Amino acid sequence: MQSEFLKPGKVGTSLSIREGHRKRLRERFIKSGLKGFHNYEIVELLLTLGSPRKDCKLQAKEAMKRFKTLRGVLEATAEELQEIEGIGPHNAFGIKLAQEVAREFLKERIMDKPFYRSSQEVFDYLYHSMRDLNTEVFKVIFLDAQNQVIEVEDLFEGTLTASSVYPREIMKSAIKHNAASLIFAHNHPSGNPAPSESDEEITRDLLLAASVMQIEVLDHIIIGENKYFSFADDGLIEEFELNVMSLRRK
Repeated sequence: MQSEFLKPGKVGTSLSIREGHRKRLRERFIKSGLKGFHNYEIVELLLTLGSPRKDCKLQAKEAMKRFKTLRGVLEATAEELQEIEGIGPHNAFGIKLAQEVAREFLKERIMDKPFYRSSQEVFDYLYHSMRDLNTEVFKVIFLDAQNQVIEVEDLFEGTLTASSVYPREIMKSAIKHNAASLIFAHNHPSGNPAPSESDEEITRDLLLAASVMQIEVLDHIIIGENKYFSFADDGLIEEFELNVMSLRRK
């Protein structure tokens, strides 16, 4: 009988220790932010958002071991996270919440800044929203005369070719949003952002259509695995614009 009374006591003590540990982590964060935190402790805090009464330290350390970096954990899909023993839908909630908040935060940041000063922020936002896609998705970012973002839309999906991306539909959306300039973006699920001949053909066609409507094209960005290709940075937007101008004179 004595052992039966001792067992609940041990459970209660263990629970008290876990609660004390979580409380200390939260108090440290409230006092100093993430300064001095190990990466696994950050992951642990996020995991406890979905399971506030569960000890998540081992799962947090395993997540860091599997995904190598804090960024790797934060960018993992819910399915990948749940491959770790002890992480279920509830535990993954905190990490997925952090992902979505980061996406909205980055979107809000690019909404307030001209594109030519924040191309990296545009890439960061696009990468978070496109990295998990298994098919190619073509996005258009609509901007006003001050190069501030008005709206971001997914317009085409699938294997992107010049025959599947319709300049007319893009120009209709640009007029609807009263856009002065555009940024095109799509992903390469292979992870290699190098442009194909079809990507270049699409860009030329869109530049021609935009020039007719007197709308400026600022860039076409291809998202790969942790990297991207910018037609503007590579000088191709300027080169294609000169070609378009030459065609229109003929």
